[in-house]
Amino acid sequence: QINPKLVSTHLSPTQKIQKDKAFQPDLEILQCHHLRCPSRSLTSSGVPGKAGSNLLLYLIVGGTVTGTGAYYVYRTLKENKERFTSRVTTITTRSQEKELSPSAPGARPEVPSHVPFLLIGGGTAAFAAARSIRARDPGARVLIVSEDPALPYMRPPLSKELWFSDDPNVTETLRFKQWNGKERSIYFQPPSFYVPVRDLPFVENGGVAVLCGKKVVHMDVRGNIVKLSDGTQISYDKCLIATGGSPRNLPAIERAGKDVQQRLTLFRKIEDFKSLEKISREVKSITIIGGGFLGSELACALGRRARTRGLEVIQLFPENGNMGKVLPEYLSNWTTEKVRREGVNVMPNAVVKSVSVCGNRLMIKLKDGRKVETDHIVAAVGLEPNVELAKSAGLEVDSDFGGFRVNAELQARSNIWVAGDAACFYDIKLGRRRVEHHDHAVVSGRLAGENMTGAAKPYWHQSMFWSDLGPNVGYEAIGLVDSSLPTVGVFAKATAKDTPKSATEQSGTGIRSESETEAEASEVHISPSFSPMPQVPKQGEDYGKGVIFYLRDKVVVGIVLWNIFNRMPIARKIIKDGEEHDDLNEVAKLFNIHEE
Repeated sequence: QINPKLVSTHLSPTQKIQKDKAFQPDLEILQCHHLRCPSRSLTSSGVPGKAGSNLLLYLIVGGTVTGTGAYYVYRTLKENKERFTSRVTTITTRSQEKELSPSAPGARPEVPSHVPFLLIGGGTAAFAAARSIRARDPGARVLIVSEDPALPYMRPPLSKELWFSDDPNVTETLRFKQWNGKERSIYFQPPSFYVPVRDLPFVENGGVAVLCGKKVVHMDVRGNIVKLSDGTQISYDKCLIATGGSPRNLPAIERAGKDVQQRLTLFRKIEDFKSLEKISREVKSITIIGGGFLGSELACALGRRARTRGLEVIQLFPENGNMGKVLPEYLSNWTTEKVRREGVNVMPNAVVKSVSVCGNRLMIKLKDGRKVETDHIVAAVGLEPNVELAKSAGLEVDSDFGGFRVNAELQARSNIWVAGDAACFYDIKLGRRRVEHHDHAVVSGRLAGENMTGAAKPYWHQSMFWSDLGPNVGYEAIGLVDSSLPTVGVFAKATAKDTPKSATEQSGTGIRSESETEAEASEVHISPSFSPMPQVPKQGEDYGKGVIFYLRDKVVVGIVLWNIFNRMPIARKIIKDGEEHDDLNEVAKLFNIHEE
């Protein structure tokens, strides 16, 4: 037996390397025994009486050392080279794997193959849902797929405040001053708020990413997979459909040729605002077809330019007056006169028969024989919900209201929800409905996001909507506001604070639903009274401010607040209670309409 410690003290540098690798007694000790430096025993004089034996011993030992040492050095170097080569290969491979791993941005796919939350559509409802999901699940990874090339933005200023801006670069900045003078952007959040799409699966705390300019063309509901127009496939755990709607066109214009189509604006998006703003500076006449919210707002906005730039603005529609489908006739007529005072040539009871190019202008022929010459047409005749995905997804479309049919929790399938303009939902107070307003998009989107994270809450909230005819006249409404329903109006003299401008100064926001969207009065107490039912105001009266109640089976189902602001929680409570009221004069007092 040889002591390893003794052997190691006499090892050459090469041997020590080998010994450090592993101590192998069978081979290494024998080799080490012959490679030790000559000791006194090896350099003795040899056996007495045999001359030259020491020399022979040295020759034998030397040959042995030389041969064995050469073999050992060769073997050691070879093994070390193999270990070195193996080590370099391992390091190189790991480096290449690191470079090609998903954590390296350069190797990440442009679009993730899977996302936990997929939101189809890039409008208000989708953004509200994304915020709601992240509020309940701070680490959630949310992907918004939007046809629009722009990041999520609010639509109301496109037909309101942006047109009243004095900034010559407003079409580029898309910033505007609210009626209260405060400035803001139409975008909900700046680009820095969002996570790059390719980084979404890898960011530590999740986030919201927006894939702009892409359209979902197919849904495999059973496989939880969607297909984009470019062939990309994305799987998901939970999905929201918030595809919104597309502006309707008139059949008479659809039948016209390309020359007419090229002079037509279907107003909906940022690009439509930019285009129409530019056109309004270049042509002499613009005709707006449609007397609803959008048509009347655009008429007032362009009418302002009619006075300052000599632009002719014409508005025509089949109803008797502006907002004729919403407001009672007397208030609709008053609104029409208001729009005319803004510089607009309003033509009620006008039904378009045909449109053609005559010379260098457009010729609009009406069914009653009247003719209108103009340079450009804006069609504002309603919205068609985008339900193309219903076929591939096997989702139900409501035959009466249009839109994807969902339950009270806005759910179409176990892992699919719908919100915004495209949702036909069950209102637990007013029945099945489909609503096309900003506040509904906010509220339904938020609720869908909550339910996608397990809230299981029904849609009970009565969303509101508002319309401003410039900074001095506006109204807010809630519930079913249909001029075909019986209405009762209670009016009072307006004061300087009864304007949209004053309302935004009090609330601090031009998008009024942001300050009122969740509020509801806790209690509504109406004192008994024997006052007579309010009478319909006489033609020509100045409707400074007031409340219009819409009745169905003697129950208030809708309310319009005319130049009365920041009172929506009371209106919401009245509709939610669903009670009959003997005296609506007393109900109107809840809104403090007689305050000076």
